[in-house]
Amino acid sequence: MIGKIRKGSRFKGCVNYVLGKEQAALLHAEGILAESNRDIIRSFILQAGMNPDLKKPVGHIALSYSPVDAPKLTDGKMVQLAQEYMREMKITDTQYIIVRHQDREHPHVHIVFNRIDNNGKTISDRNDMYRNEQVCKKLKAKHGLYFAKGKEHVKQHRLREPDKSKYEIYNAVKDEIGKSRNWRQLQTRLAEKGIGIHFKHRGQTGEVQGISFSIGEYTFKGSEIDRSFSFSKLDKCFGDAGLNTAGNNRQTVSAPVQELSQTLGKADSPLLTGLGGLFSAPSSPADETPDNPGERKKKKKKRHLKL
Repeated sequence: MIGKIRKGSRFKGCVNYVLGKEQAALLHAEGILAESNRDIIRSFILQAGMNPDLKKPVGHIALSYSPVDAPKLTDGKMVQLAQEYMREMKITDTQYIIVRHQDREHPHVHIVFNRIDNNGKTISDRNDMYRNEQVCKKLKAKHGLYFAKGKEHVKQHRLREPDKSKYEIYNAVKDEIGKSRNWRQLQTRLAEKGIGIHFKHRGQTGEVQGISFSIGEYTFKGSEIDRSFSFSKLDKCFGDAGLNTAGNNRQTVSAPVQELSQTLGKADSPLLTGLGGLFSAPSSPADETPDNPGERKKKKKKRHLKL
């Protein structure tokens, strides 16, 4: 189960899209006249007029499921899941429609709802992307739905934009980070594939607090591509050769990141767990044989006596 959330300004385009697909089926409607597309659109617009200051009153959510779950996903079950999802997301007391599409092999429905509720108040979208992820996980576990085993199982040739570009970045970073000694080398390798890296700094301190990747017209935060693509987790792959997170971008060449083939099978690493065993942070020779401060003092003392 995956939820994709969008917001818009025109109900007409959204309603006509979800109901205009071949074999689209209106499974449920709440708080609106549903005799025709025109009636549905008019109902949404009238209620949105209670709060004309909200520029994007259209809420649009696509809920998609694995083909593995298709036998159990009757129309009634799809409505149940959609309504439960909305309650968990605090999308309540408002108009909405639930429409099922048959144009893909995976079962999915579209929810169009009014972000202006029945009392004229705005339904909050604060942290909705994070909450969406948590709610989907909760419902998958509760209803025994299929958990995908990783991005490698996605049929990427069937993806549309922007997901197609997102997976292209994912594959490129996965392939190149194990061959790069530091961020500069990774930037160079990705640039050859038309992918840019952009760092977000904290105020005027120069401290890096975030990362994003761009390709063509699309830009994604690292965590949007994969939870293990945050700056802090990727930076660990370079050890001491990574960016200096204390406040500047100075780079020092240290031990290279181990080749990807050498990292497979090390399941005890948190980073490996997040990436399915794709990346591995190198262990520095200095870490393997730490200096003993006491021994250094003794050596200095002996040299001093000889002098």
